[in-house]
Amino acid sequence: MHGADPRLVLGLHRSRHDRGLLTAALDLGVTALDTAAPYLGFRSHTTLSETAADLLPKFTLSTKVGFFPGAGGVEHSLDPGRLRLAVEEAAQELGREPDTVLLHNPERSLTGLSLADDHALFGGACAALAEAARDGLCQDWGVASWDPRLLSRARVEDLPSPDVLMVRAGFLVGIDLLDLVAVLREVWKVGETWGMSPFGGGHGKVWEEFDPRPFLRPHHGDLSRIQAAFRTSFHLPSATAVAVGTDASGHLAELVQALSAEVDTDAVSQYLHALHSRRQN
Repeated sequence: MHGADPRLVLGLHRSRHDRGLLTAALDLGVTALDTAAPYLGFRSHTTLSETAADLLPKFTLSTKVGFFPGAGGVEHSLDPGRLRLAVEEAAQELGREPDTVLLHNPERSLTGLSLADDHALFGGACAALAEAARDGLCQDWGVASWDPRLLSRARVEDLPSPDVLMVRAGFLVGIDLLDLVAVLREVWKVGETWGMSPFGGGHGKVWEEFDPRPFLRPHHGDLSRIQAAFRTSFHLPSATAVAVGTDASGHLAELVQALSAEVDTDAVSQYLHALHSRRQN
């Protein structure tokens, strides 16, 4: 068994929640697991408990709340009472308290609101998760946002500071969003930043046209472009962990291998400078 490396988080978005994959992850030293209440048709928590209850204590487990079953399929809510109940239900369904609970894409409920309403609604949701952590329903709380632009409008400086801010990471994230995340986490006094979706939701043809290996030191020609893209995503933005969804243990093993590579931070700085220059032009 490899040594545990919490920097790589196994994400269960679109996953089959196969027990074999969880076992393979542990064998590779991947001991961080990320899910959410609506994953697997709102059956993620119960499926994990039913098929891998003995494995879950071996993982650092994070989940997300904010989406709920609705008459039209799925609805989003930042109502503090519903969020509190969702955290309690997550612990019951999992058979253990999650280590971290994240507010799931709060921008879904903030769209179209006034600045004052943004602040009040988002603030109430943050307070509910912070209270849940204080009450022992989880160790840490945070926010997972696909598009944090609306969060920056909510005057976060006087809201509870999250332990974790989870955002998109990697070469497919634009410079405007990278700059916004840097400001947001400084103003909000964020504890840790986690990355997600480093391949933009799929490998696609982008990695056939773009080679990220020069961002590693040395250039690691023995690693694939996918491996280099993943390793560099920890610096776009700077993150302590990156969540990757996969059902293939071989792919997971390749990503674990990439963790040993060193990122050329000077090359990353030059890349960001080039993005800023292009935006100004």
